[in-house]
Amino acid sequence: MIEGKLVRLRALRPEDLDAQLRWRNDPEVVHWATGGQPRFGPVTREALERFHEARLLEDPRDGAVLTVEERVDGRVIGMADYRDADPFTGRATVGITIGERDRWGGGYGTEALALLLDHLFGARNLRRVELDTWSGNERAMKAFRRLGFVEEGRRRKAVRVGREWYDEVLYGLLREEWEGATAR
Repeated sequence: MIEGKLVRLRALRPEDLDAQLRWRNDPEVVHWATGGQPRFGPVTREALERFHEARLLEDPRDGAVLTVEERVDGRVIGMADYRDADPFTGRATVGITIGERDRWGGGYGTEALALLLDHLFGARNLRRVELDTWSGNERAMKAFRRLGFVEEGRRRKAVRVGREWYDEVLYGLLREEWEGATAR
């Protein structure tokens, strides 16, 4: 378990799947998390269980899905993950979703991502973390920049949101940038 002031990150439990299922089928959560609708329609509980069972079979050093819960009352409010952690290159890809809309804009996602970065750069000894979002997600991009992520490129008009096309924005953060950041 990794604890901050607002949230803690912990291992996924079976009872967390109900909240994840709700978020993955909430059009507004999906909109901000992915820039669009689920690609294959609504997510079923069975599909979500299969996804997590498959993740349990993978080497945990390669990645993990973590639950984000409030420290005050233990309420499950989101999920964070890292994947493709490669000790040879020292690199991983991360993601964060705060699924409870009443917790949007309150710093919960920023703190959860900061806790995950501390873990990956510290305990996992990675040298680089990367992530992406779509160019319409200004709130996410602001949080990423606040944590020290640098925009490294764009895939132009790569994400469709409704009838519009947006850029996929690619971000990276190096361990020395994280360690030198003062705005955490």
